[in-house]
Amino acid sequence: MNFLEERIVKDGVVKKGNVLKVDSFLNHQMDIKLLDEMGAEFKRRFADKPINKILTIEASGIGIACVAAQHFNVPVVFAKKSQSINLDGDMYVAEVESFTHKCINHVIVAQKFLSPSDHVLIIDDFLANGCALQGLLQIVQSSGATVEGIGIAIEKGFQPGGRIIRNLGFQLESLAIVDGMNAETGEIQFRDQSKMNGSAGVGKDRICRSATLD
Repeated sequence: MNFLEERIVKDGVVKKGNVLKVDSFLNHQMDIKLLDEMGAEFKRRFADKPINKILTIEASGIGIACVAAQHFNVPVVFAKKSQSINLDGDMYVAEVESFTHKCINHVIVAQKFLSPSDHVLIIDDFLANGCALQGLLQIVQSSGATVEGIGIAIEKGFQPGGRIIRNLGFQLESLAIVDGMNAETGEIQFRDQSKMNGSAGVGKDRICRSATLD
């Protein structure tokens, strides 16, 4: 079990509806030491890539992306979910559906911050159905930049997002892949990534008990 899986078991909250709450350490209150470990691991996994920019989406991906960016020594661009008076000039726009908030958002990146010369690492906290990622991929494609990889903190392996993105040919690295959760017992089933078989992402599962239930 890696460091992030251990923390999920210790402090994650399993709720009904396939919801995993990690807001005590990842996406509301943030454990910066943990985020630093995650950034170092992303750097290790993408060490051979010529990454010069990290792209994420507001809001919960920003903290992870910023800490990770210190390991890559590159700037972070985050896609905004609404137009504001601070945004000017031409924009890249994509439509994404939020699994968490059950709504449609138009995500926006100013064209001046992405160009064909950029080599981009996309980072986010969760991957479920992959809608947000597909929106970010669309924005990068529109800019002419190159997606060098995608780093995810927690992937819900029982939802289709990971499979969809991997089937598109991208290097997708998730630090923890949850293949099942039980809100009644608190059990969390993690995928053993050391056994993963290419883009299929199939591996041996391990069942752990979360310390906290709904």
